[in-house]
Amino acid sequence: MRQQNIPRLVIGAPRGRSGKTTVTIGLLAALVYALKLVVQPFKKGPDFIDPSWLSRVTGRACRNLDGFLMSRETIRSSFVRHSRDADVAVVEGAMGLFDGVDLEGNGSTAAIARAIAAPVILVVDTTRMTRSVAPLVQGFMHFEPQVAIAGVILNQVARPRHEQILRGALEKYCGVPVLGVIPKGKKLIIPDRHLGLIPAGERDELQQALVEIARVARECLDLEGILAVARQAPPLEVNSGETGVVREVSRTGGPLIGVFRDRAFSFYYPENLEALEEAGARLIFIDSLQDPALPEVDALYIGGGFPEVFAGQLETNEGLRKDVCRAVEAGLPVYAECGGLMYLGRRLTWQGRTYQMCGALPFDVVMDDKPCGHGYEVVEVSGENPFFPTGSLIRGHEFHHSRLVNIDPGLRYAFRVVRGCGIDGEKDGLTYKGVLAAYNHIHALAVPQWAEALVSRARQWRRTTSAT
Repeated sequence: MRQQNIPRLVIGAPRGRSGKTTVTIGLLAALVYALKLVVQPFKKGPDFIDPSWLSRVTGRACRNLDGFLMSRETIRSSFVRHSRDADVAVVEGAMGLFDGVDLEGNGSTAAIARAIAAPVILVVDTTRMTRSVAPLVQGFMHFEPQVAIAGVILNQVARPRHEQILRGALEKYCGVPVLGVIPKGKKLIIPDRHLGLIPAGERDELQQALVEIARVARECLDLEGILAVARQAPPLEVNSGETGVVREVSRTGGPLIGVFRDRAFSFYYPENLEALEEAGARLIFIDSLQDPALPEVDALYIGGGFPEVFAGQLETNEGLRKDVCRAVEAGLPVYAECGGLMYLGRRLTWQGRTYQMCGALPFDVVMDDKPCGHGYEVVEVSGENPFFPTGSLIRGHEFHHSRLVNIDPGLRYAFRVVRGCGIDGEKDGLTYKGVLAAYNHIHALAVPQWAEALVSRARQWRRTTSAT
């Protein structure tokens, strides 16, 4: 065991929609652009979209820390591994600070703060609130005493008198510093849609929102006070292996895995791509909207995203769609999640229009206004498939407004849903030849055997096709 000094903090809130994401983005931008610090971002939970913003602001890949998918040791290891060369690490929480998957708060933001021994700064939406801020913050300070509430950022403050009352109440009754005051107004709003914020890389003009948020953050946040909180974090006791560098693997001659990565398909944990490379694969990125043909690859990985938003462009790129369909029919190993599952179907209907997809799998997709599946998903591998042994349990996450209809009854399923919705509430994971396509998003740190299995299948495909 050794001690590791990493300045760090967690941004939490009493509830969701308090402004954690915009405050975090603004804080990161101010630390990076104004103070020229190296900041490592993290996101609590399985989210893809918020991390895209945190990555864009800091220039470093945001990492997810998730108490449902990962053990405490895995969380600490990932945190140390990716923070050791940063000036400060910032974790954006999710939902309310103590909200978890059960009454004990397992998987909560507070549990992440405990796992990495990080102080918490609480973002409080003060809309229609004055003196009541004190008992609210007091309750959070004392609910789990081992979670240190080290400061408060007041959000949606109406006017100077409002701020004065809020500050006075916190000073008199709580004794915690106010580390920022964000005025009420639309200048801190980032555009969103049905799955949350718009991904940071999707539209170039969204950069202007970041510029404005960074400006407001520099004006409204006590950056030195916030850094002082981060530097008060105690040394972390870690195993020597937890600070190790990513294992270097020679990928010369390794199988080539094509990854659909563009505006339509952007939901990839960085650890998943790294795990494939560490298993010996070479990655080539494919733009489903622009690339006219499928390159020679030994496997495909099609992640989630927003295929419905770009359905017209996906339909127009007929050459790539047909190539994917032919490759699936030939037996190419394909692993697809959520948006990737939708792309492999025949048709996608959204907002009254129907678009042609690949047609590699016999089903259609319909978009609904409300989520059809949202939250953690646990599946038991109940059927033969290219990547997972039967009988194993896989933890993941689903968030989709789509549902499958007109499913060919001859299609086989790989998963029995233990928790969540999947495709029909009972099953998930359609299989066909070399394909496994599911609504379940997995994280490589939670399912480490996945990358080895996909790379192994790619190697087999390469040997088979080379021999013919």
